[in-house]
Amino acid sequence: MIDYSPMNIKIWSRLGSCGAFGQAALFLPEINDKVVMLTADLCTFSGLDRFKLKYPDYLFNFGIAEQNMVGVAGGFAKEGFVPFATTYATFASMRCADQIKVNMGYMNLPIKLVGLTAGLSVGVLGATHMSLEDVAVMRSVPNVVILSPADCTATIKATIAAAQIDAPVYLRLSGTMNNPIVYKEDFDFEIGKAITLKEGKDVAIIAIGSMVYNSLKAAEILEQNGVSAKVVDMHTIKPLDKEAIQDVLKNKLIVTVEEHSIVGGLGSAVAEELALLKQRPPHLIIGVNGAYPHAASYPYLLDQAGLTPEKIASKIENTYKEIC
Repeated sequence: MIDYSPMNIKIWSRLGSCGAFGQAALFLPEINDKVVMLTADLCTFSGLDRFKLKYPDYLFNFGIAEQNMVGVAGGFAKEGFVPFATTYATFASMRCADQIKVNMGYMNLPIKLVGLTAGLSVGVLGATHMSLEDVAVMRSVPNVVILSPADCTATIKATIAAAQIDAPVYLRLSGTMNNPIVYKEDFDFEIGKAITLKEGKDVAIIAIGSMVYNSLKAAEILEQNGVSAKVVDMHTIKPLDKEAIQDVLKNKLIVTVEEHSIVGGLGSAVAEELALLKQRPPHLIIGVNGAYPHAASYPYLLDQAGLTPEKIASKIENTYKEIC
């Protein structure tokens, strides 16, 4: 059993989402001896070094051949295994689009595709490694479940949940090492069931991944300025929690926050649900808008994209004042 002690939660946070995934992977063969790990020459970056030592016969390195890796994952899944295929999120979603369509979408094989360092977290490597379109790509493929955990504790939970569901899953891991902690103790994680982290009556902020923590901090700033903000962790982007969407309709403004393009991601998913309603509050989509940023550090890129707590709060407050 995994020990969700304060000490372990701190350790996972220091390791970052990739390291936390590697920690969760160590427990998976104990839960299901059909679990295998696949990597495209990113064993260390996938947090799988300890897994390789403990289960050398359960890990397969395909080199820099991501498409081949997903194809072989389909073969493993067809034979009853539970394959986790790991690589950078931008390569997982974009380079392997055809294999995803055929093996995960059309054939509905329970491949678990793990997108490492999603968003801007490896922005120092430039636009080729920034993953700002992956959710949009994966949302368009039938049958694929999309998970975006808020922190490293949630990454542990999401990894285990992915292993236990008989469906293709895209696990989107965002943030860096020393990932801020959202969940400080054990909690219930259910695919397709959002988690309300803070109540508020004026604004409802729905966030995913790394932006959950920043949204909580933005909510604190808004509270100081007289705006009451609800914060929801929509860790499952697909299938979207429609009950959670219904619950935020009583707020005066709905805001979605994501470390992803404003096109095709969480904001688009929520907007599609809101479009079916006759009466709904305004919806503000906060994400990466515009051309690809130049290579730079993660904090700098978040600031330039307007995804820091201060800039998120400012955007929300300005919009809220306009509508009220």
